[in-house]
Amino acid sequence: MRKLIYLFLIVTPFAQAEQFLDDIVAVVDDSVIMRSELVRSSDSIKKQIEASGNPLPPDDILNKQVLEKLIVQKVQLQRAEQVGIRISDAEVDAALTNIARQNGITLAQMRATIEADGFNFTDFRDDMRKDMLTERVRYAYANSTVKVSENEIDLFLADNELDQGEVDIQHILIDVPEGADEATVEAKRTVINDLREQLIAGADFTVLATQYSDGQKSLEGGRLGWRPVNQLPPMFAEQVKTMSVGEITRPLRSASGFHLIKLVDKRDPTTKVVDQYKVQHLMVASDEIISAKDGMKIINDLYQQLQNGGDFASLAEAHSDDHNSAPLGGDMGWRTPGELGPRMGDIVENLSIDEMSSPFQTDVGWHIVKLSGKKQADVTEEFKRQQAEQAIRQRKIQQAIETWVREIRGEAFVDIRL
Repeated sequence: MRKLIYLFLIVTPFAQAEQFLDDIVAVVDDSVIMRSELVRSSDSIKKQIEASGNPLPPDDILNKQVLEKLIVQKVQLQRAEQVGIRISDAEVDAALTNIARQNGITLAQMRATIEADGFNFTDFRDDMRKDMLTERVRYAYANSTVKVSENEIDLFLADNELDQGEVDIQHILIDVPEGADEATVEAKRTVINDLREQLIAGADFTVLATQYSDGQKSLEGGRLGWRPVNQLPPMFAEQVKTMSVGEITRPLRSASGFHLIKLVDKRDPTTKVVDQYKVQHLMVASDEIISAKDGMKIINDLYQQLQNGGDFASLAEAHSDDHNSAPLGGDMGWRTPGELGPRMGDIVENLSIDEMSSPFQTDVGWHIVKLSGKKQADVTEEFKRQQAEQAIRQRKIQQAIETWVREIRGEAFVDIRL
């Protein structure tokens, strides 16, 4: 149970370390990273690695990886603030409750466990908010740029890419800066080739990923977890289709650098029976007229009216900015979680029949949803097209996020003072 909790835990432990004079270890645009932040985050990552049973990397390598993670996080949090993205207390509470539920305990029990292990629950909560903010700003950017055409869907289905199962993979990335000269590229190629030789000789993938990978999951040992094959970047998907469990690819070259992929496990395509949810929706859009802060005030007022007995259909018809469902009293009909989007889909899946969500924010505004029904349905041709569109979109989104994070990291003013 602690292992799952630690996956979310890169925050401040109680003051167990020696006292020291704090100083700045990095300047990131208008923000700074203090040595205390680096020490506390490194200590937390160490505890996470120990909980997973993997050996710890040397302190200098770990500190370098953790500092880079903090820098990238700072840059993304600044972008979130610039565009007015916020995470409400209710959303943080819902996320924490979900983690506790996955561990089969209550939120109070999870808090007691965290504090018994020497961590500050308030800091755990703050870190959760930061993780949610960075995820939301990444997807807000990607969703605004990614488009999927009908022709792409036709080709996807013609190639039978819908039913390729899922794979559990690990990943090492050796970053190659954009515009790098030939000497730099060859130096990076030497690094990735050396890492592969170590892996073939029996080195632990998790250890090398933690120490050397520039990927976003480096501190988790490069573990990307279970992914549908059709949502992987095409270069990765083509490789894993023919790989055996435990096999490691040869170095792969992309615009971001050199990659190694290890196939940890795979499983067959899932059944074609899907859950569908009948949902009512009330939305307050955020735009140049109504800011995210103003939208939060409006949605909270509507939520209060609903809690006081207001009729959902009437309020949705009068106030919702979802112009498709508002005339129907907010009725969105029967939808799958994928059709609702990652944020709304997750919330709807955790509602009981006739239960209403707290207000929550996405990149387009503020929302309240109410679940009025749930059923299972066979996959139709129309749904296959929707699934194909979602798979293509998710593949493109992951590529867009990776590119965007690299770009904003490169654009940021960063002064490392270690």
